[in-house]
Amino acid sequence: MNNGWKFYNSGSFFDELITPKGKPRVAARRLVNLLQNLSPEEVSNCRAAAELAIRDMGISFTIYSEGKNIDRAWPFDIIPRVIPAKEWDKVRIGLAQRSRALNCFIDDIYNKQNIFSDGIIPPEIVLNSADYRPQCIGVSPQHGAWAHICGSDLVRDEKGKFYVLEDNLRVPSGVSYMLENREITKRVLPELFENYSILPLDDYPSRLHSTLASLSPQDQSRPCIVVLTPGIYNSAYFEHAFLAQSMGAELVEGSDLFVSDDDVVYMRTVDGPLRVDVVYRRIDDSFLDPEVFRKDSRLGVPGIMRAWKAGNVAIANAPGSGVADDKVVYAFVPDMIRYYLKEEPSLASVKTYLCMNEQDRHYVLENLDKLVVKPANESGGYGLMVGPHASKATRAKFAKLIKENPRNYIAQPTLALSTAPTFIDDTVEPRHLDLRPFILHGKDTWVTPGGLTRVALTKGSLVVNSSQGGGSKDTWIVENNK
Repeated sequence: MNNGWKFYNSGSFFDELITPKGKPRVAARRLVNLLQNLSPEEVSNCRAAAELAIRDMGISFTIYSEGKNIDRAWPFDIIPRVIPAKEWDKVRIGLAQRSRALNCFIDDIYNKQNIFSDGIIPPEIVLNSADYRPQCIGVSPQHGAWAHICGSDLVRDEKGKFYVLEDNLRVPSGVSYMLENREITKRVLPELFENYSILPLDDYPSRLHSTLASLSPQDQSRPCIVVLTPGIYNSAYFEHAFLAQSMGAELVEGSDLFVSDDDVVYMRTVDGPLRVDVVYRRIDDSFLDPEVFRKDSRLGVPGIMRAWKAGNVAIANAPGSGVADDKVVYAFVPDMIRYYLKEEPSLASVKTYLCMNEQDRHYVLENLDKLVVKPANESGGYGLMVGPHASKATRAKFAKLIKENPRNYIAQPTLALSTAPTFIDDTVEPRHLDLRPFILHGKDTWVTPGGLTRVALTKGSLVVNSSQGGGSKDTWIVENNK
């Protein structure tokens, strides 16, 4: 056995690959045995090969730091995460259920607002959300679908139970890294794939294309689909370019599009204007249309909201769908599922304290050292506080913020996140992780078999975001163990 594995111990945490007795889990047995038998030199060569592949493939992400855009190579660990397919089936069903309910909710709040009149959720919670867009009232997109691409973050507790930590419905990112993680693993450790039946991921671009095509306002076999990017300086530009190329769609910036007097979106081409049917936008609502939102935006397309409201173009995700990103709204998703679908939630949500409620706020302020505090509308791991790891000064700062703006903060228990073996220097150590599967929702609903596994590379850290120093792993959904 490679000595790097000899003293591996995840303690009281649920480990994705290793049992509390130190044995590989059944689904991961062949994987762990192979990795344990690699010599230190072979491990080093594999890790070097992965880094070379990342450079060759141009896989990078951007960190916004001190006013500078810093491009970095994608941080990748060669040890995959393994989940049995039977276990994943339950997760898949729960995610599809959640996506349907969230889309029903968004459609309802911009139209009939039955969820308010029936007393399921207080209107002020939604209407006071930073991402609620009154400009979207009265719009009914194709198939009643607003959030066509959703990235829901999952975690597992000390018993291995899955929980939904949050939903990302504005411009969820990370799917390109999920796909590239698989390609890197195939390059570096091709022999692993001989021993497993791993559900494929490489059909995601065609699935995405089909979902977007189903939204086209024109009944045609080949609708014109474009990916709208803020440009090369955006942190997710690699992904924008990757998905456009993978789908055979045009990658465009706002200046490449215009809306004519007939409220139709056109793309500027060397052969003249070309009508656009579907815009997969990767910019926030605020910058989408200077006629409606920020007047100083140079990223969006003047008049695109007019075209969308007229039914002449589909926008994915639809404007206004980010209201369901709000972490206060998240607390009501189980109620949405019961209300709209008449079903019990298949996936558990994390207990959430709403600081806008006096009783909850009192509890949070008294227990800041035990809780994770999050702003309602931030992403990327910014603005949160992990109570057990925070200084006294930081907790005092957050107490002040909560008192000043209670609507903007929620709190959740500090979960004992699951771990997985991760190469750290020359040894293998447990590191906490989460999982972001992607759900496509249009005419039909489809869930990726697996997702983007993010790893907190710092010992003991629960923050997995790449922008905060996290890394990533390939995620295997294994049908059987040969």
